[in-house]
Amino acid sequence: MGILAGIGVLLPFPFYYLLWTYPQSWVNLCGKGRDPSKVMALVSHFIKLIQFVSLFSVSSFSWPPPLYFWPLFAFGQFLNFRSFYRVYQLLGESGTYYGVRFGKNIPWVREFPFGFINDPQYVGSIMSLVACLSWVPFQYILLWSLGYLFMIHIESTEDVTTRAKPLS
Repeated sequence: MGILAGIGVLLPFPFYYLLWTYPQSWVNLCGKGRDPSKVMALVSHFIKLIQFVSLFSVSSFSWPPPLYFWPLFAFGQFLNFRSFYRVYQLLGESGTYYGVRFGKNIPWVREFPFGFINDPQYVGSIMSLVACLSWVPFQYILLWSLGYLFMIHIESTEDVTTRAKPLS
């Protein structure tokens, strides 16, 4: 189960990389009349489910968690909630799921936590993962965190000339 769990934990990151790097291919694959951000959201939710099932398959839960769990998990989820749901609330699915890469005009969000922490959703997710170290073997937390760090690096260097052109 270890190798399969590792693959499951890493599964979203090649998908996100391909969509970020080759957005026109995704727009073309989705076809005319289908919103590439919506399709990305649906696929992402399915892959995220596989990722969580993979992580739970190698976890062993005990109660109560160590004291470090509460502040790390609480602040990590706070950042995650504030970044993901605030962007979703302000910009919708297209603002959350690479709409700018798919040729949509998406405004930049600067309110907390975005103006204060780079990549707050990824930072919050990594903090939440580290909080779970007493339940999840280190190598899976490391793999997942490295996936986030990889995406932080990839998404920090956007070449605007590679943005997709919407299908007409």
